Amino acid sequence: MARAYISIGSNIAPAANVLAALELLAGNFGPLRCSGVYRTPAVGFDGEDFLNMVVGIDTALPPLALAQRLREFEDLCGRVRGGARFAARTLDLDVLTYASEVLDSATLKLPRQEITEQAFVLGPLAEIAGHERHPVLGRAYAELWQAMRATTPPLMRVPLPGLDDIPQLPPAGEGR
Repeated sequence: MARAYISIGSNIAPAANVLAALELLAGNFGPLRCSGVYRTPAVGFDGEDFLNMVVGIDTALPPLALAQRLREFEDLCGRVRGGARFAARTLDLDVLTYASEVLDSATLKLPRQEITEQAFVLGPLAEIAGHERHPVLGRAYAELWQAMRATTPPLMRVPLPGLDDIPQLPPAGEGR
């Protein structure tokens, strides 16, 4: 089994779609390691705010098969493809890392570039995997987040009713 970290984002019925994603992930992969949920402005277009979070899963699926499964989950939640890259969406599920693999294929690049570019990705990742190291940079996510935090506005953590009903792994350091 490999630990993969996945970013979740939605700005169309975001609470319902984030919860639907969590239920699909837990139903297919077992208990999740969940970050907090953060409200962030749309990036690259004018639109409603997103709800974003990161989850850790344990999976036997290889990286490309995992990415395909996540696309299927997006489709189940009404994701429409073919529009602008930066647009409103019901659900966005992206593999951020897969163990310590580095991959550069036509359909999947690991680790995902947004880890070091977007606070709404790195902050939640550092929250649940701060001691783990970026597979290319070799720096701990907590260290990368500390540097980014100094230059970005703070993230706004928000409650997500129903999150406590999702099967979750204990916090890092309390068993795996």
